[in-house]
Amino acid sequence: MSEIPVKFEAPANPRRGTLMIQGTSSDAGKSTVVAGLCRLLYREGVRVAPFKPQNMALNSAVTADGGEIGRAQALQAQAAGIAPHTDFNPVLLKPSSDRGAQVIIGGKVVADLDARAYHEYKPRAMAAVLAAYERLRTEYDAVLVEGAGSPAEVNLRARDIANMGFAEAVDAPVLLVADIDRGGVFAQLIGTLACLSDTERARIKGFVINRFRGDPSLLTSGLDWLETKTGVPVLGVLPYLHGLHLDGEDMLPGERHKAASGETRLRVTVPALPRISNHTDFDALRAHPQVDFRYVGAGEAWPASDLVILPGSKHVRADLAWLRAQGWESAIARHLRYGGKVLGICGGLQMLGAAIHDPLGLEGDAGTTTGLGWLEIETTMQTQKQLRVVTGRLTAGDAPVNGYEIHMGVTRGAALARPAVWLDGGEHGVQGRGPVADGARSADDQVMGTYLHGLFDTPEALQALLAWAGARDLAVQDYNALREASLDRLADSFAEHLDLARVWACLR
Repeated sequence: MSEIPVKFEAPANPRRGTLMIQGTSSDAGKSTVVAGLCRLLYREGVRVAPFKPQNMALNSAVTADGGEIGRAQALQAQAAGIAPHTDFNPVLLKPSSDRGAQVIIGGKVVADLDARAYHEYKPRAMAAVLAAYERLRTEYDAVLVEGAGSPAEVNLRARDIANMGFAEAVDAPVLLVADIDRGGVFAQLIGTLACLSDTERARIKGFVINRFRGDPSLLTSGLDWLETKTGVPVLGVLPYLHGLHLDGEDMLPGERHKAASGETRLRVTVPALPRISNHTDFDALRAHPQVDFRYVGAGEAWPASDLVILPGSKHVRADLAWLRAQGWESAIARHLRYGGKVLGICGGLQMLGAAIHDPLGLEGDAGTTTGLGWLEIETTMQTQKQLRVVTGRLTAGDAPVNGYEIHMGVTRGAALARPAVWLDGGEHGVQGRGPVADGARSADDQVMGTYLHGLFDTPEALQALLAWAGARDLAVQDYNALREASLDRLADSFAEHLDLARVWACLR
C-alpha cells in the first residue's frame, strides 16, 4: 500500500468534478464519508454539493426552497457550508408499509406506490435525478454523490437509479466503502465486485474501509492481498470514531444513552414506533450529559420516566394501534397520574387528541381512530403536505425556537387556544402577519403537543423544555455546535487516514 499523507491537499482542478461513494451494504458509512469529504473541500474554498439520487428514509428535512429531502443530505449540506436544497436529493421514498412508500420527487409528494409500481415509475424518477444533477454540475465545482444500499443487489439492477445505474448514466467514478466493524470486510468487497458487470467494476477506483478498531499494522497483509486479488487500491482505513454527533439517515440508535455517573436529572422515554419518523429530534437529548434517554421497543416493560415523548410517525393510526397493543396507553396514563409530563411531536401531537380521521385512506384504510384523549383536539388527514421552516417562541419559558413542519394532518379543537408555540409570520410563513399559534398545552400543563420538529436543537429551547419537564439548572448545551465539531473531527480524521491526493484525483 502507498503511504497515507496526513496533510490535506486540495485537488488541482476540482471544477465540474463528480465522485460517487457507494457501499457494500446499508449503513456501511456512505453518508458519513460524503459528509467528511464535503467538509474537507469546503475548508479549501471548493464549492461542493452533496447529491443522493434516491433515498429511502423516514428522517427528512425541509429545504430553503420549500421541499423535503433526506436528513443525511441536510447534514452533508451543512458540512459543505450551504443551505439544503431539493436538488441534493431529488427522489425520496418514505416507507408507509413493508411494501409501499410515499414517493417524493423534487421535494414534493407525487404518489403512494408499492414496490412493483415504483419499479415501473423509475424512468420518470431517473429523469428528475438527471435534471437535478445537471443543475448541480453547472452551479458547483464538485458534486459528491452518495449511493443507496448496495450496488450488489442484482435483482434491482434493471432501471437502477441509485447506484451503478446512475454512475453509468453520468460516467461517474466510484469509491466503494465497507464496514469492517461488522466483520467479513474482504468478503464484502470481493463479493460486491463479483456481482457487478465488467463496465461497473471498471468504475471502482478505490476501496475505503470504515470503522476500524485496533492496531492498523495487523491489517496490512490483508489489504495487500485485497489489492493484489482485485487490482483496486485501498485508499484508506478510517478508524471508529466514538461520540460523533451526526444526524442518522434512518436507523434508530441501538444503545441507550445514560447520563454521566451521578448526574441524572431527567429520565426521558420514547416509544420506538414501527414507522417512527424524524427521530433526529431527540439527538440533542441523547447527547445531554444529565439526561437518561431510552427508546422502548416491542415487548419491553415501560420504564420509570419523568418525560414521555410521542414521536413523529409516517402511519399515525397504525402506530397508535401498535402502542396500545403493547399495553403502553395504560402505562403512560399511570405516568400522568403520578405527575409525569408527556410531549407529542407531529404525529405524536395527533395521537394525543380525541380522534384521528383519515377519510381518504392516505395512510392506510380509510376510517377514524380514537386518540389518547389527553388534549381537546381532533386531526383530519389531508392530501396537502405542510412543509415549512419556521421560527418562533415556546410558550413554556418564552424561549426562542427554530424548527420545521412536515405533516399531512390539519388539527382543530379547543386546546389550540393554549398553544405550545407562537410562530413568527402568518399562516403560510409570510412575515409581517403577526404570530400564529401552533400546538396545544393541557389545562393542567402536564401534556403538550406541537407540529415542530427540531425543538431541542437550540440551547434556549432545550433548557426551557427540560425545565417544563421538571429539570432545572441543567448544563447549557448547543447541539448545533456539537454537530459542527463532529464534522470537523470527521474531516480531520479523513485528512489523516485517507490518501486524499488519490481520492481527489478520482474527481472528474
